[in-house]
Amino acid sequence: MIRLIRIDDRLLHGQVSFTWVPSLKINCIVIANNKVATDEFQKMALNIAKPPSAKLLIYTLKDAIAFLCDAKARNQEILVLVNSIADALSVAKEINEIKTINFGGIRMKTGAKLISKAIAIDDNDITFIKELLERGLELEIRQVPGDKKTIIDSSVINIPQ
Repeated sequence: MIRLIRIDDRLLHGQVSFTWVPSLKINCIVIANNKVATDEFQKMALNIAKPPSAKLLIYTLKDAIAFLCDAKARNQEILVLVNSIADALSVAKEINEIKTINFGGIRMKTGAKLISKAIAIDDNDITFIKELLERGLELEIRQVPGDKKTIIDSSVINIPQ
């Protein structure tokens, strides 16, 4: 069962391993990222950041979606990590059980604006957010489980209603 899908451009790091994993009783972390899935060095580095209580699976987006749709995944407590809003949208389009997406960290880039202290989005991201909202998903900003949820809606990203 998918417990959380999180957008974090750092993917797996201490904040995820030591707060989200125990809080949600995660026993399986799925990283869905086309680049990382083919980079042995990045996979090795991410395995170092993995908490001992959870297994780590690193897949391309397509393979992650296939795994998450498989009946075997239902027996796991899964945290899905993606590093972009576009990738979160790709996963959400294929997996109906996803109702909420957590925005954890997206660093500043050219053309982006901050919508929180840890989330910077550009015009492409706004397009993806708009589609996620149209799909009826709850989009929340929280870096750690104890933070108060900030809901992303059309007013946060200045989409005319």
